[in-house]
Amino acid sequence: MTDVDRAVTVSAAPTARTLPRLVVVGARVGTAAVALALLVIGALHLVGPTSRIDPVRRAISEYALVGGGWLFDVAVVGLALGSAGVLAALVAARLTPLRSLPAGLLGAWCAGLLLVVAFEKTNWSIGPSFAGHVHRYASLVAFLALPLGALLLARRHRADPAARPFRTGVRWGSWLALASFLPIVGAIAARTITGVPWWRAVPLGLLERGLALAEVLVVALLGAWALAHARRSAAATPEA
Repeated sequence: MTDVDRAVTVSAAPTARTLPRLVVVGARVGTAAVALALLVIGALHLVGPTSRIDPVRRAISEYALVGGGWLFDVAVVGLALGSAGVLAALVAARLTPLRSLPAGLLGAWCAGLLLVVAFEKTNWSIGPSFAGHVHRYASLVAFLALPLGALLLARRHRADPAARPFRTGVRWGSWLALASFLPIVGAIAARTITGVPWWRAVPLGLLERGLALAEVLVVALLGAWALAHARRSAAATPEA
């Protein structure tokens, strides 16, 4: 067989070592969308009318209620779509089946973010509203679902030494996100004694922003993990 024949044969062979396109696109585009969302929300803290919102006491979703707030909605939708891309990459890389609890929880994170945009935060000092209740519970589901799903995914691959750097980062970020809820839980429990509403007893805005940052970093780590895992799998597969 000539060199030309060999080249033709190799090029016609199945590309076993080629990364699945969905992994590459989902991980890279998803992570880029998540990073862009983080930059936009960060900018809202510094410029425009949104910069006047107290980041320590006021909820992060209040950015959607002032001039230029549409940028916040766009950023959150971008975060949801980017997270969905990362989830698709995790499934395509065979880190988790589509029909699994980790995938379901990550999907709940994406859906919760979209509901947060569709149903804006309400002014509770005026009175409750249907949209306000949906917004509150959708954000709660989203913020809890992501770290729980990520922890379950990390546990599923605890026997894989190559995944250790990603598992460690995902676990730390997830536990940090869940720990952000502890002061809120404590304030709710203490209200019967102190009489102070829980949202005034804690720096709610600061806790929310720390929680959001931790969860965005977890999504980025999951995207990098999917890409690295697919590369290792492709390298370990013998060429046909």
